[in-house]
Amino acid sequence: MHQLYWTAFTSLLTKEISRFSRIWVQTLVPPAITMTLYFVIFGHLIGSRIGEMGGFSYMEYIVPGLIMMSVITNSYSNVASSFFSSKFQKSIEEVLVAPIPNYIIILGFVMGGVVRGLLVGIIVTGVSLFFVDLSIYHWGILLITVLMTSIVFALGGLINAVYARTFDDISIIPTFVLTPLTYLGGVFYSVSLLSEFWQSVSKINPIIYMVNAFRYGFLGVSDVSIGVSFTVLGGFVVVLYAIAHYLIKAGIGLRS
Repeated sequence: MHQLYWTAFTSLLTKEISRFSRIWVQTLVPPAITMTLYFVIFGHLIGSRIGEMGGFSYMEYIVPGLIMMSVITNSYSNVASSFFSSKFQKSIEEVLVAPIPNYIIILGFVMGGVVRGLLVGIIVTGVSLFFVDLSIYHWGILLITVLMTSIVFALGGLINAVYARTFDDISIIPTFVLTPLTYLGGVFYSVSLLSEFWQSVSKINPIIYMVNAFRYGFLGVSDVSIGVSFTVLGGFVVVLYAIAHYLIKAGIGLRS
């Protein structure tokens, strides 16, 4: 039975990886181009006027945040679009009636999003090396943060896809929720520059904790406690997984 589950998981994961690999010009190249523009405009042109931030050049300071932003966006969009396409084409019904538990289905789709998110993150990191010399302060914190963040947003993409009724519904959350939270998540600035009131408001934004923990892995500086960041990440993983599992088990948005 365990061999059956493993086969099901690897089949789903292989399908997900093949899906975005076949159209790599649309899935892997655009993030690299977009981040290159961010590096040139914000890092080089504007950064040269801003000077240092947190004891580092502005370019060094924003690179971890830009890498994390690309990981978040791609982890989320991969699962949201893939799961909704399966639902729209009715192929998800074949998966649901298969003799495999719901956690295998969730794991297959989510890990597909994680692979794409991490792959894009590696590509963007490679691009950043043309603009700044990167050094790693703490490998463990870096890897745990990027992996957990990718899982969080892959789960979020799956939940979005479950509720979505049309392809337009897939773009609502990224446009009106994800993008504002990301830009206000400390990617381009240190939260310590804000007044005490706005610092408190900013800490409601979960992306603050992800970006800062990731930045700590690179630079060794963070505006928030690393322990709190991991607690927030772990909490989101547990809660979002529980929601996703409940939705699939109940067939909400999946069975007509």
